[in-house]
Amino acid sequence: MKKISELDLPDDIRYAEDHEWARLEGDKIRTGIDDYAQDQLGDIVFVELPQVGDTFKKGEEFATVESVKAVSECYLPVGGEITAVNTALEESPELVNKSPYGDGWFVEVKLNDPSELDALMTNKDYLEKLKGAE
Repeated sequence: MKKISELDLPDDIRYAEDHEWARLEGDKIRTGIDDYAQDQLGDIVFVELPQVGDTFKKGEEFATVESVKAVSECYLPVGGEITAVNTALEESPELVNKSPYGDGWFVEVKLNDPSELDALMTNKDYLEKLKGAE
């Protein structure tokens, strides 16, 4: 496993307590699990995602990730409607391990409340949280 200092935590992304990330792209949010979460899970072998058109409140379970170590629920960091799903993960769930913020994204969400994004942690805040959990 990576040391905290080795984690990739881009500064244009916001982070949730449960290790999901959110990046604003126009009027939508792209989200998935962050580098820390994928590293802790190990090799990801399956990702179950919602359907386009599904709606969720902030903090609701929206996806499940199965790795060689465990099955984990993922919680949407912002509320809204799913506008796109990364179908590439059906055939290649390992993309989450290889590129959690790039090819390994989960869904795009049309925000219900843009202020929910502001409530998420910056990379500096998230890094401090992780250091405190060591």
